[in-house]
Amino acid sequence: MSQTNSFDYGGAFSRNVGWVTGAEQQKLRNSRVAIAGLGGVGGAHLLTLARLGVGNFNIADFDGFGLHNFNRQVGAFMSTIGRPKAEVVAEMVREINPEADIRIFSQGVTVDNLDEFLRDVDVYVDGIDFFALPARRMLFKASYDKGIPALTAAPLGMGVSFLYFKPGGMSFEKYFRVDGRSENEQYARFIAGLSPAMLQRDYLVAPQAVNFQERRGPSTMMSCDLCAGVMGVAVLKVLLGRGSLRPAPWAMQFDAYHQKIKFTWRPFGNANPIQQLMLLLIRPLLEGRAKPS
Repeated sequence: MSQTNSFDYGGAFSRNVGWVTGAEQQKLRNSRVAIAGLGGVGGAHLLTLARLGVGNFNIADFDGFGLHNFNRQVGAFMSTIGRPKAEVVAEMVREINPEADIRIFSQGVTVDNLDEFLRDVDVYVDGIDFFALPARRMLFKASYDKGIPALTAAPLGMGVSFLYFKPGGMSFEKYFRVDGRSENEQYARFIAGLSPAMLQRDYLVAPQAVNFQERRGPSTMMSCDLCAGVMGVAVLKVLLGRGSLRPAPWAMQFDAYHQKIKFTWRPFGNANPIQQLMLLLIRPLLEGRAKPS
């Protein structure tokens, strides 16, 4: 087959057709996805959706790439150290689809630009750093209030945990129930809600790598890739209205290390008795009074 330097959308994404129809591919082309946070999972989400043929994005990140990002972030290279993440990954998307419409929010998402960030958006995809709970809560609340489906895929160990917040269904706040809690308690509730099955907890071989006071923890590229795959399929299903997708209080966790998948259902979210028991186990870990088993 002869190669040319000219871009043709139909040719570029023709191999998607079969799993989607031609009409569905055009719907993806005309859809707009917002992604906040463009590091480990966010950058992988963006490139996966770009290769799916989604044609329009609102993306936000205020950070630049560093050497510590190399193990998991798709835009992290020697040539991009110090460069803004949003600028780098936008360039990568345009290399995939020069016709993509990308609105870049290089200061991240703030109270002042929140409405603009979510303008014209069909789906919100969460890629924010684990420790940025205030920004995450703001984005999920705004998405819920605007009737925008919001999804998160958390990289846990060598697996993924997925949550879907459906408009009119259980909200992020009602699921995690962090309002008015201390910072450590908010983290504990976020962990418990993200990972009700806790499939990853027994193969953390260096617990000292987890330090909530210093806001750092271990990560893997395998986990980020799994997150992007799960998220890409979920976004496709939401945008095309195809197939079922269990919303919160359902959660799904797949752990590649253990080769296990588990669906959990937690009515009342973190107010569920099972979640309350889990919080009793998590709190000492955050306070440094115990080590993961």
